[in-house]
Amino acid sequence: MHPLLSKTALALAVTALAQGVAQAALFAVDPGPYLPATGNFASWYQDTHGRTLDLCLSKAVSSRVPSAPGAPTYMCNLLPNPGIFDDTQPVVFPTNFPDEAFWFTGDGTIVDAARGIDLTYVSAVEAAFSGGDPLEGDQISFARIRIRVDVPTAGVYTITHPYGVDIFDVPAGGRRAINMTRDIGIGVAKTYDGALKGDIGPFLRGANGPYTETNPVTGQAEQFVGDPNLLEAFTGSPFNTNYIRIEGPNGLDLRTTVMAISGKLSTVARPTPVIAERSTYSRKAGSSAPVAQQDVFVMAPPPPALVTLDSNNPVLKLTEADTTGHWYAQSATNPTLPSTLQVTADNHLAIPTSSPTTVPMPLTDLVVISQAQYNLNTGQITIVASTSDETSPPVLTATTSTGVPIGTLSGNGAEKTLSTGLSPIPPAKVRVTSSNGGSDTEEVVIVQ
Repeated sequence: MHPLLSKTALALAVTALAQGVAQAALFAVDPGPYLPATGNFASWYQDTHGRTLDLCLSKAVSSRVPSAPGAPTYMCNLLPNPGIFDDTQPVVFPTNFPDEAFWFTGDGTIVDAARGIDLTYVSAVEAAFSGGDPLEGDQISFARIRIRVDVPTAGVYTITHPYGVDIFDVPAGGRRAINMTRDIGIGVAKTYDGALKGDIGPFLRGANGPYTETNPVTGQAEQFVGDPNLLEAFTGSPFNTNYIRIEGPNGLDLRTTVMAISGKLSTVARPTPVIAERSTYSRKAGSSAPVAQQDVFVMAPPPPALVTLDSNNPVLKLTEADTTGHWYAQSATNPTLPSTLQVTADNHLAIPTSSPTTVPMPLTDLVVISQAQYNLNTGQITIVASTSDETSPPVLTATTSTGVPIGTLSGNGAEKTLSTGLSPIPPAKVRVTSSNGGSDTEEVVIVQ
């Protein structure tokens, strides 16, 4: 569906009450320059597992699903549109170019006629045009989640999918009683980084892929993460939910573990992606010396990638959780501050063109605000916070969430308090920052 039409779908959609835990989705996008060969769209997107997918315009066809006359089984979702795009002719921008193209798609269905369920699920990173037809200057991209379901009765329906969980309170059953399209990233034309903040990522992959096919236009072999012409098991969900499931009234519980996946692997060489999430230390008095602990969390590709932490001494291997790309390491070294750790990720075993990446991670204490309270009658704000550094407690300073100074917390130990006048308007949130780099933000509770 054209992106402008999706706005109508949004108006009809049942409100999603809850969504999956937020995750880092896509990692990087082609910064340009953009070329007519790809419609002046970004050539590629890279996910947090290190895979880079090109805008899929190849005319390679599936060797698993035979083509039929007038219906080639393209490995890319090339959607003919009479008068706009003729797939039998060369792809030329803007005179013969798809009005919708894709870097990635993952589509699935659940149909149970006896239970009155007909579910369609779409996940995609899409290229389109704000005005509808291909036109220079109208290029946009977005990450899409679409859920459409015919349900028999009213009630609460929970849909778990590879990129999260959506809950719908349906007032009445019927065709498309659930009708939700969530497009994230549509912004200024020819600005493609908005999709990095969407729900899609990392890219799903067919369990039997990657598939190699020959592009008849270039004669070159190309690789694809899936085959959109067939349903197959898949992997890559950031939550390990490699399925689509619908739960609802009267014990409804249906799922599918197969989807149709498309995406053309790029030949662009990219560094291994690494996202520094947290590097904190704690220490307290011991019998003869301080007892210290360092905790490091990063996102990087799952094994066979190797992720190491240089914590001065020794170099530690991080442990990865459940093939989701979340890594963790712990060290008992008592840090000398200031200290900056070095995390290196190397994914060349999975993606030969990938080069190692090293990122610095400043080591900070962990600050926790246990109380942030404002009294409307007295105009007093009270803030209580603690630092994980019990042996050498740093200075803790409070500000509003917008950076307006409130004051310095005081106390002899790791827990410190600040009570001061602050009027006439209380802040919505306060932030406490440590002189050793840690910080925490908390909403202010209003009392009278």
